[in-house]
Amino acid sequence: MKLYNQITPIFLRFFTFSLFLSLPLLLLFSLKTTNTATITTTPNPGIRIRPGYTTYDTYIKKQLNKTLNPKLRHLWTTRDWDRKIRVFSSFFSQLKNSSLLSNSSKALCIGARVGQEVEALRRVGVSDSIGIDLVPCPPLVIHGDFHKQPFKDESFDFEFSNVFDHALYPQKFVREIERTLKPGGVCVLHVAITTRSDKYSANDLLGVDALVKLFKRSDLVWVKKVDGFGLDTEVIFRKKKKKLID
Repeated sequence: MKLYNQITPIFLRFFTFSLFLSLPLLLLFSLKTTNTATITTTPNPGIRIRPGYTTYDTYIKKQLNKTLNPKLRHLWTTRDWDRKIRVFSSFFSQLKNSSLLSNSSKALCIGARVGQEVEALRRVGVSDSIGIDLVPCPPLVIHGDFHKQPFKDESFDFEFSNVFDHALYPQKFVREIERTLKPGGVCVLHVAITTRSDKYSANDLLGVDALVKLFKRSDLVWVKKVDGFGLDTEVIFRKKKKKLID
């Protein structure tokens, strides 16, 4: 009994010390396993997620390779600036004529890069407009991930995006739009159906029906052809109004 009492404390000290030493290794293994986990998305036969994204970090880094490309940013803010604002202004003016957008609308541009879309909205009279992108570009664009918008529920009357093809999680992209749109609010998406999107795209949309199925809380307003800087289809949704409870 005396020998047992002597061995037990020694064993416990050895066990505790060994556990203490092993914790960093266990943590490192856990992080390594998490970082190399394969990205999984909800299957949608009409939307093909492009391969090669092992983690969300690898996806973000690839998107930043485009957004932070100095040559592209120079083009966006110089040669392309006025041209894109002119085209976007034409799109938004048509939406105003169709009563889908008004000067009093609170508007969001998703994936706005340097903010040509926001500037176009302001020039056609929609002054309460802002954009989000992974890289902010003040004063037109603030930092934000479109998979998890940095806004409260029902914040906007109008949301526009031409970067649906850059969504790694199309379901989350749409879910965030419907969350932040006010009841009766309008979402306008420019997407590529018959043309192929660029090398930075995370998904390929194979048909409008697949996009429509993602919008659970909105009604389809229209689908029409458009010439939007390589994107060929304009799809518009209106979020359903809340039902009155008797």
